[in-house]
Amino acid sequence: MNNDIKYELIMYWSVEDDLYIVEVPELSGYKADGSSYFEALSNAEIIMNEWIETAKLMGREIPKPKGKLVFA
Repeated sequence: MNNDIKYELIMYWSVEDDLYIVEVPELSGYKADGSSYFEALSNAEIIMNEWIETAKLMGREIPKPKGKLVFA
């Protein structure tokens, strides 16, 4: 598992899902969730690594982390 991932994470509470949701804007289609803040964060790391490994296997480009992104 790659513990040196530097993508920006966006975490929020979803009333509809009754879960914390984590998104990584730089990784297309990426979402993770969890019933607690720390579970969502742990799941985010697992799924981020799986996203990157799948992209590598498919020969897709893996975006370079850009650090803090700006959203309106």
